[in-house]
Amino acid sequence: MSLGWLRRHDPGLAATRRAGRTAILMPALFALCTQVLHAPTTASFAAFGSFSMLLLVDFSGPMTERLRAQAGLAVAWAVLICLGTLVARQAWLAVLTTVAITFLVLFSGVVSSVLAGAATALLLGFVLPVATPAPLSQLPDRLAGAGLAAAVALPAVALLWPRPVADPLSTPAARVCVAAAAYLRTDAARAAGGDKGPDTAHCRAAAERTADAGAELRRAFDGTPYRPTGLSTSSRTLVRLVDELTWLTGVLADRPAYTEEPPACDLSARRVRLAAADVLDAAAGLLADLRGEVGPLRDRVAQLHTAMTAMAESSTTRLPVDRPVGEGPAEVFGFIATLDFSFRAQELGFAVLQIASNVELAATAWQRSWPDRLLGREPDALTAPLVSARERAAAHLGRGSVWLHNSLRGAVGLGIAVLLADLTSVQHSFWVLLGALSVLRSNALSTGQNALRAVLGTVVGSIVGAGLLQLIGHHGTVLWFLLPIAILVAGIAPAAISFTAGQAAFTITLVILFNIGQNPDWHIVVLRVQDIALGCAVSIVVALFFWPRGAAAAVDRNLAQAYTAGARYLSAAVDYALGHCSATPDPRPAAAEPEEQSREAAASARRLDDAFRSYLAERGAKPLSLADTTTLVTGVVGLRLAADAVVSLWRECGRTRTKADQTEAHLAILRTADRVTDWYRGLAASLDRHTPVPPPVALRPESAARLVESVRTDLVDGEGQATATAVRIIWTGDHVDVARRLQPGLLAAAAPAAGPAQ
Repeated sequence: MSLGWLRRHDPGLAATRRAGRTAILMPALFALCTQVLHAPTTASFAAFGSFSMLLLVDFSGPMTERLRAQAGLAVAWAVLICLGTLVARQAWLAVLTTVAITFLVLFSGVVSSVLAGAATALLLGFVLPVATPAPLSQLPDRLAGAGLAAAVALPAVALLWPRPVADPLSTPAARVCVAAAAYLRTDAARAAGGDKGPDTAHCRAAAERTADAGAELRRAFDGTPYRPTGLSTSSRTLVRLVDELTWLTGVLADRPAYTEEPPACDLSARRVRLAAADVLDAAAGLLADLRGEVGPLRDRVAQLHTAMTAMAESSTTRLPVDRPVGEGPAEVFGFIATLDFSFRAQELGFAVLQIASNVELAATAWQRSWPDRLLGREPDALTAPLVSARERAAAHLGRGSVWLHNSLRGAVGLGIAVLLADLTSVQHSFWVLLGALSVLRSNALSTGQNALRAVLGTVVGSIVGAGLLQLIGHHGTVLWFLLPIAILVAGIAPAAISFTAGQAAFTITLVILFNIGQNPDWHIVVLRVQDIALGCAVSIVVALFFWPRGAAAAVDRNLAQAYTAGARYLSAAVDYALGHCSATPDPRPAAAEPEEQSREAAASARRLDDAFRSYLAERGAKPLSLADTTTLVTGVVGLRLAADAVVSLWRECGRTRTKADQTEAHLAILRTADRVTDWYRGLAASLDRHTPVPPPVALRPESAARLVESVRTDLVDGEGQATATAVRIIWTGDHVDVARRLQPGLLAAAAPAAGPAQ
């Protein structure tokens, strides 16, 4: 096994790092407890504790956060050992407690990727004592073993080949920022005109580089087994940042289709683009090193705010309200297109400001003092951790949540495994629980495939282990030299070779561990195949009865819910925007923001993301095209952020008095928004019921004509000049049109699953 082969099959040598630590420390702890302390119970819990805390988890982030997570895992192990020891002697109590604990551990993963990644390690801390009933007098020895494991795990994580601090998503996110900044500068230079400016080919190449960087970021994000979030501020900003960068690349690639020629350059809009490019460059620098100075980013954000304010003011002079407009589509859309360049600059500016806010927040959280990190003090920018955790958990309590399905399936599976282990009185019954835990997946097919691989790996490992014991005979000392090698292979094999190879290596490790200090007996190895097979059989039966179709069915359902919630949010955002205009003086403040609809849209997006990740992780043929499904998932992001943009556009505005009640501008935008949101509701129904998708909403010149007429008559000041309200009204309609322009691509992606368009 060469180092080059290992690097290709184990990116970043992550599995090798964990396996190397464990191969050094686990045998050392086991030798200390058996040969020096002569405490076999302590030895077992020290060995499995170090296996759990060193091999099964690899926390990310700054070292302080890692050590805090490791300490939390150690405390949780102590609590679970006490609980498992207390309930193990009563079968019915052990079964009920196993179901409850397993569900809580698995379901807690919706709150934090740290908890999700540590689920197996946490469950091992409960499975080990509950599967080996013992008198309470052995509890101190068990806790001592876990304490020894924690005592070596904490310094090992910090000193023995520590994990790189950089987040795996920071680098691709920084690349998107750099590529987008370069594209904005290229496009701004082209818009300025002149013979020396870049041509269309240069702009197209810059756009392609930005799209490629965005696709790379999305692949890295979707490639993680859990949504990479935690309770810390820096981790909670990560998902927003990925969504916003994905949206930014889509905005850069998008343009309206109602004019063949690009609109004339607006110098103030060009300045916004250049200021946005400066912000993205500063954000990229901070993403590359979150310990860097935040001041330069804040300065550039202030410059972008100034440029956007100036653009909004100058845009009122660009509307030709003093000139007649013909009734033809070309004249009508030409009037609106006078603000197209500034609108796109406003849309880009809003996206860049959101990105900068999240990058600044992540850097500020990263740079907290050691006491603030230790006490968990967060910057005052996001929801408090407990409130955020409660919202995430509540979002997954519906029957359509894949995470809820997987948690219930795992809880019932382990509960039945505990019951069968007690009824059959198998020796080392925790093998049964390990077998059940290791193969449960989100659908029956994946569980069955993993069960076959687990049994095959156990058989192979048992044969190899029995052969080793037969060769060694009474020379049991040799097992001490084989144990580190077996642990090393067991840690590397699942990631670098296969699940079957990992199961075989793990079986060999346990065979060696159970025979150290005793006369090697290969007969006991045969019984381990029986135990593992029993646990795998339990998993298959449970998977057949609990949501056997897995995530494939849930993806369509969650897509439908996400588009329904997104459409509701966009509709509420437009109502909120137009609620700022009134024909009569109104002492009341403007309408409140649609926060409830925003939360619902975000919660449905989280459920969709978890279902999509489970779908990606499932083995076997995919009934849904990954490319089409990815398009539909990112469409949810675009719809939600379009609504965010509308709300942001009107957030700082008070009520504005207009000349007429319910102006034609209002009616035109409301009608267009209703048609657009109705289409998304129709898409949701088509995805849920697998019926034909409705055709996309077409441009309607008559609606645009009403909007133009209203802007020219109702939304002007006393001197007949367009007002800032008129500009915001047109920009609101443009944001709705952005959501409309997403529809053809979504129709093409949804048609294979839902049926052809009518």
